[in-house]
Amino acid sequence: MELLDAFKWRYATKKYDSTKKVEQELVDKIVEAARIAPTSSGLQPFEVFVITNQELKNKIVTISHGQEIVADCSHLLVFAAWDNYTAERIDNIYALTTTDREQPADRYQAYTDRLKSMYLGRPAEVNFAHTARQAYISFAFAIAEAASLKVDTTPMEGFLNEELDKLLHLDEKGLKSVTILPIGYRDEANDWLVNMKKVRNPMEKFSTVIA
Repeated sequence: MELLDAFKWRYATKKYDSTKKVEQELVDKIVEAARIAPTSSGLQPFEVFVITNQELKNKIVTISHGQEIVADCSHLLVFAAWDNYTAERIDNIYALTTTDREQPADRYQAYTDRLKSMYLGRPAEVNFAHTARQAYISFAFAIAEAASLKVDTTPMEGFLNEELDKLLHLDEKGLKSVTILPIGYRDEANDWLVNMKKVRNPMEKFSTVIA
């Protein structure tokens, strides 16, 4: 399927068929797309949690304003960003980078020093806003890959972040939830949105060409 055709096919699924599970091979591809997404300075300041435990999904329904799609979906992906930048976190990713590229350990020393001077003096909430934006890029890649595989998704911000953080013990990892992404297969007979026309602003209003 052409990527644009996949995007036109997808929609924010409102009702999942809870009897249909996404094949693990496809889940792996969706998570891999999220993993290889671009991030600022290659820091990848977030993690993805893949939840299949039904009891846990049921609990998350309660903190997602009663949205049953969380319980009915096949897998629930939680995107959680670093709560702050630290010297250790910056050093760790660049240690991995130099190792994987078989480069000298100090290859990026000047660059990481510059990153630390930019980030480490800023308030934690400012840095979290930045890491959360990076998580959104990964989130979009996951949605795109799912669409290309004809796996349904529902991008969601409608949940109580602090409650989810507590439930998943994210604070112990220095993380905060940003978005969640139910994936699965649509229940065509019971989803009110499935046959609705996709509505977006016309191109002439959406895009401005500056020559």
